[in-house]
Amino acid sequence: MEESETRRIEEEVRRAVEQAKELQDSASSLVAKASGEEQSMRQRASALDSTIRRLRSSIDSQLAHKLLDPKLADKLEEDLQKARCVIADGDASAFLPSRAQVGFLRMFLGPIDVRASKKDVQLKVKEEYNSYRDRTALLFLLFPLALLILRSWLWHGCLPAFPVQLYQAWLLFLYTGLTLRENILRVNGSDIRPWWIYHHYCAMIMALVSLTWEIKGQPNCAQKQRGVQLFLQWAMMQGIAMLLQNRYQRQRLYTRIALGKAKRMDVVWGETAGVDGQLWLLCPVLFIMQGFEAYVGLLLLRTAFAGVASEWQVVFCGFLLVLMAVGNFVNTVQTLMVKSRFKAKMKKSKSRQELN
Repeated sequence: MEESETRRIEEEVRRAVEQAKELQDSASSLVAKASGEEQSMRQRASALDSTIRRLRSSIDSQLAHKLLDPKLADKLEEDLQKARCVIADGDASAFLPSRAQVGFLRMFLGPIDVRASKKDVQLKVKEEYNSYRDRTALLFLLFPLALLILRSWLWHGCLPAFPVQLYQAWLLFLYTGLTLRENILRVNGSDIRPWWIYHHYCAMIMALVSLTWEIKGQPNCAQKQRGVQLFLQWAMMQGIAMLLQNRYQRQRLYTRIALGKAKRMDVVWGETAGVDGQLWLLCPVLFIMQGFEAYVGLLLLRTAFAGVASEWQVVFCGFLLVLMAVGNFVNTVQTLMVKSRFKAKMKKSKSRQELN
């Protein structure tokens, strides 16, 4: 009885080993076949992507030399954009040439390919990015608001060092997380404007430097902490602007996706976020925030050069705030000009159709 049981177990083990070998052979054959088909798809996708780029360049060249009717050029450009969105928003996007991974990602993650092979995974990355922005926008508003309220009610007008440094550490975590997610989105085909990533690089550096900034108290606490107080007030305005952006921008993006003007992986920023009524509300908030950001930076530089707070961190943070304010203003104006030209072209095209 025991011998028969032993033989049965030995036979089952032998069959399991044979099945494992057969499974490995089948998997190897399938992977080899899939690799060959994948390489073929990559070549086709790369060839089509190059063709679309070449056709766009040819249209621009013909239009510049007045060899092509502007109305026809607009139609051809629109068709090419729709074709690009079709392959970028479908399963074929996994076979498109990927953008080079930037040094920032390699520094944190090493030489790992972060490009998702499936479209649903790519969209999950974008959904997580939007969720992260929604969560941090509320904290961006509430964290400095709590510090300013406690400053008046509990700390007698003088901020202690620890809560301010805790907020600065949170800012470093926030901007590092945003930058990592945005670089991963770009690798996966999202059309995020480079300036916003550079802006977050500057914000990361500023948060890191501000952690070493000694928060001085009495005497003359109000004068010494004037820059910190204004920075917290600006951060509250930033939180309000982020909430408005997150609320409005997706409405505009969904419309552009439906028209074939954008891809589902794209990210639309505040100044392109909404329709005209929304922009009337959002643009003044953005410009006021940018002006206040520059004012806080200039105030920090003035306090440093006046000898009130002469630490190098004050000069560095003041310079970065001015730089970011100027960059944000230029980028916002450029985006609004592009939007205005696009609307003018659409009106012109519509009037032509009505005349015909």
